[in-house]
This record gives sequence, C-alpha cells and structure tokens, in this order.
Amino acid sequence: MIFGLLTHSNLSERFLTMIKFEQVTKRYPGGYEALSHINFSLERGEMAFLTGHSGAGKSTLLKLIARLEAPSSGQLTVNDVRLNNLKPREIAAYRSSLGITFQSPNLLNDRSVFDNVALPLHIQGTPPLMIAKRVHAALDMVGLLNKEKMLPLHLSGGEQQRVGIARAVVHKPALLLADEPTGNLDPGLSNEIMKIFAQFNQVGVSILIATHDLALIAGMRHRIVMLKGGKLC
Repeated sequence: MIFGLLTHSNLSERFLTMIKFEQVTKRYPGGYEALSHINFSLERGEMAFLTGHSGAGKSTLLKLIARLEAPSSGQLTVNDVRLNNLKPREIAAYRSSLGITFQSPNLLNDRSVFDNVALPLHIQGTPPLMIAKRVHAALDMVGLLNKEKMLPLHLSGGEQQRVGIARAVVHKPALLLADEPTGNLDPGLSNEIMKIFAQFNQVGVSILIATHDLALIAGMRHRIVMLKGGKLC
C-alpha cells in the first residue's frame, strides 16, 4: 500500500526520455563556461549518478534541470517540457513538479518533521486528509514514521537528510534530483541514504544524483556520468 501511494505510473507515457540535453552550454558573465556542449539523456525510470571533481559543473547541470539557471545555448527538455520555452510565470509550477534535495536538507527547525514533509503538499493545495496519508507514506519509506512529531534539531544528521528526502518525494514527482545528498554523512549513513534512493527508483521515480564519492557508488548497478571541466567524458 505504501509503495502504491508513492508510485508514479508511467506506463501510458508516450515518450521514454525524462531528461534530454542537446548541445547545452552554460556561460556566465565574464565568459566563464561552466558547461560546454552537453549531450545527455536520462530515461524514464532510470537512476544515474553524475560525478566529477569540485567545479566540474555538476551543480550547474542540476540547476539547469531545476530551472534555477537558464542555458546560454542548446535545448533542454525535461518530462516533455522544453525549458527554453518556459515563460517566467510558468517556472514555479514546473519546479514544483520536481523532487529536489541538497547536501543540507534546509529544514524548518521550528516545525515538526511532519510539517516539514507536508510543506510541498500545502503549497500545492492538497486536501488535509490526503496530506496526512502522503506524509505518513513518505516517512514510512525513509524509516522515520515514529518521529513525525519531533523537531529537526533533535534528529541526527542522517535522520535530517532522510526528512529532506521524504519532503522531496511526498508529492510523487516523476523526477528526483539530489545534489551531494551524502556529503555531510559518514560512509555507513551514506550507504543507507543511497538504499533509500534505490527504493524510490524501484517504484518508478527517475533519479539523478550528483556526487563526488566514487567509492560510494562504485558497487551500485547504475550508470555513472562523469563531468570534467564542464564537459562529459
């Protein structure tokens, strides 16, 4: 039942590609090219790792997908939406359709775990009964259902990261982006977090994780995409 609540059905989807970069370049004022002529695709239901040294362009690539940044040239399509064509008033709605989690989960410390996870649903205007059902399902999947009334400050670093993941998936996004989600965690906790991502992938969520930790992902059976100096290699 819990898996059913979080499953994103894509059986009727007409197209198989979730993310498609076509000759995408990102150039900042002053001429610095963070990404250069990127061609890359993530299929629906796929989980992949984006890796490379600090400054290689991993975070910039995720920001383009989340439409926190716009490409300087090239075409970027996410879930059949051409991001180059998005109007400013459409960006917030597009962004709310994604699940996004970062190295720091950025939780509201004066709100309970339940309230933190429920935040995206409140923003979307989800009915209260459905909010409770979705939040409990998400917390159950990350192993924190018994801590829903606690404040984030009373949780460990690994537990806070799991709350951030639950918040990112509670609205059942088709695509989950994670930027260095295990950067502040020890190896044991990092492995736990990766297992949670794999669980969500098993129920149909497309996932792209940026990480510099090659040792962590070496044993996982998912594609590894490497960036070096803003280029795929």
